[in-house]
This record gives sequence, structure tokens and C-alpha cells, in this order.
Amino acid sequence: MRMPSGSNGQSTGAGALLAILRDGHARTRAELAQLTGLSRSTVSQRLDGLIDHRWVVAGDGAISSGGRPAAVFAFNGSAHVVLAADLGATHARLAVLDLGMTVLAEQAVELPIDEGPERTLEFVAAAFEESLAGLGHDPAAVCGVGVGLPGPVEHASGRPVNPPIMPGWDGFCVPEWLGARLGGGRRTGPPPVLVDNDVNIMALGEHWAARPAVDHLIFIKIGTGIGCGIISGRRLHRGAQGAAGDVGHIRVPASDAPCRCGNSGCLEAIAGGASMAAALRAAGVEARGSRDVVALMRAGDLRATRLVRQAGREVGAVMASIVNFFNPSVIVLGGDIAEAGEQVLAGVRETIYSRSLPLATQHLGIRASELGDRAGVIGAAVMVVEHVLAPEAIDRAVT
Repeated sequence: MRMPSGSNGQSTGAGALLAILRDGHARTRAELAQLTGLSRSTVSQRLDGLIDHRWVVAGDGAISSGGRPAAVFAFNGSAHVVLAADLGATHARLAVLDLGMTVLAEQAVELPIDEGPERTLEFVAAAFEESLAGLGHDPAAVCGVGVGLPGPVEHASGRPVNPPIMPGWDGFCVPEWLGARLGGGRRTGPPPVLVDNDVNIMALGEHWAARPAVDHLIFIKIGTGIGCGIISGRRLHRGAQGAAGDVGHIRVPASDAPCRCGNSGCLEAIAGGASMAAALRAAGVEARGSRDVVALMRAGDLRATRLVRQAGREVGAVMASIVNFFNPSVIVLGGDIAEAGEQVLAGVRETIYSRSLPLATQHLGIRASELGDRAGVIGAAVMVVEHVLAPEAIDRAVT
């Protein structure tokens, strides 16, 4: 059935009312009627549906214009919770958030992704259940689950596709497995489970929390591997199959270093945290991964410092072409190696500004992530909330 539209030509179902209230401002029926072009009675009817489903609550601050104070209505950010998991190559961050993106519970753990999907996801599910119990929530409070994985993901199905560092994960149906595991005790069935590449959710998180007004943003993760998340027109760009932004496997002409993807000369093979740690081990320095590289650099190790700075230059050289092609207004660096701060930033800036077109870099900002390790879980939650609270989804639920 076609949704009615207001004077602005946009949908004015219950979901549209909720979208208005999600800006954090409580409003009266009269204000909502004015904004949507609907009658007061229609607004009241749709508000009743939103209140019944706990998406909206009557606000505390009634407004008076001389007569009886008019009731105000506000978005109920505590109506439900979102489960978010940012799974990396060797570490994971898990969080429970409310609908306003407030983190209610959080933990960071060592969790090697190469242990396989069942063992990894069993740990994630158990940790989520423990967190919910600690918060006093039952499974019915969960409106959705967001998961980021360190490899290519077909977003529509939630299945990893030939992920080079995730043995046993290829084609595994993460939404089906995790939904069934977390859906016990829910009369409404399993919660929706959305899965994406870890860099995509980091880009979503950084854009939502720190730079929502930016139209075109690129998020570069430099960790064990290297990846890129693209915000275009304030929306995440995934590409035709979800493979957009895989810059870590762009070939660097001067290199023939073997890459774990099976090719040689990839950017990741010379500038990723795993390759830098390997180079340090070959020089007799103990370094298991990207975090050890940064720790050594901070401790004053010159070899680690040179590797980090050169990695920034190599990443910047590849990104210079991306800047010329895409013309972003902001580039944000995240991931373990980005924790090296100015050393890696200086290398990235050096090559981007020297190799990109002056017009493309005229107002370009290149900076470190403001969310740090939390970018992934915030982005995973944003992905879920935007799905669950989309006007058409709310219209279906309320109807």
C-alpha cells in the first residue's frame, strides 16, 4: 500500500514521525502536524502506535501557551538495545548500546579470527548473553545485532567471500548462525543480524559520531591488514558486491613481496602491521603483530619508527590516486598502526599532498580517528539502528 505523503512530498507514516523525533527534540502534536502536513487526529493515531511499541514516550516538559499545557513526545532511546561486535584478525571488541548510541557494556578481548566461525561466534554469543544478564536485559530487548569481519563480505547475505585471513569462514552464513544462537526465548523470533566488512563499519562509526555533516569521507584502517571505508553523499558505498575499498590489495609497482591473498606486491604486504612485525622479527626484534610494532616505536626503537613512517608513505602513495579519483573532503586514519600518531600521519600526508592534484587537496583534511578502538562497535550499532528504525521498517512494525 502506498504511504501517504505530507506537503513536503515525503512519507508521513509512523516511521516518518519517529525520524523527526530522533533528533532529540521533544515535540507536541501540533508541531508534528505542522512539520508533516497531517491532521492532529492522524498524528495522534500514529503516535499511539509508536508509544505502544515503546519507540516514543511522553516527554517531561509540557508546553503551555496560556491554556492547558500541551503534551510533548520524544524518541525513546532506551526502548531496546543493540549488540555490536567488531572482529579483527587477532582481537575483538564487543558492546551493548542503546538506540542513542550510548555504550552500556563493553569488552575488548583477544580472539583470533582464524579459529573458525563456530568457535569465534560461540564466544561472541556467550559474551553478549553475559553482558545482557549483567545489565538486567532479557533477549527480547535486543532489536538487532551488528558484526564487522576482517575480510570481504557480501552484505546482502552476511556471508564472507574468500577472506584471505579467515580459514573456514568462506560462505559461512553468520546471520543465520548468530541469529539462531541469540534468538532463544524471543517470541518474535531471532533478531536481525547485519554483517559487513570491519572497515565499512568503522567508516560508519566515525562519520556518525564525529563528522555527520561531511558528505565525502574515506576511512583508512592500517592494522594487521589495510582496508578502506568510503562515505559518499553521507552514505556508505559498498560497491556492486560489497568489495569497494579493498585498497590493501592494490599493487605497489616497486614491490614483489608475497601477500597472503596469493598475489605479490600488494600494499598490505609492505605496509600492513603483519608485514612490519615480520620485518622486525627478521632483524632479531620480537614483534608478534601490529600492536607490538607501535609499542616498539613508542619505546624509541628506530627500526620500528622507520617502518611505521615508510608505511605511511606507501599508504599515502596509493591514497593519492584515490584522492584524485574520489575527491574526499576528509581522510581518517584508524587501526592499530594509526595509534602511532604523527609518525604515520606525517608519512600519509607527505605523499598525498605531493602526488594529488592541488584542487583535490585544497580543503582536504587528513587526521586520526576520534573514536579510536570504538569506531567499529559504534559503526556496527549505527548499521543496525538505521536498518531497524528506517521509516518503512517502523511503518511495517507499527502496522
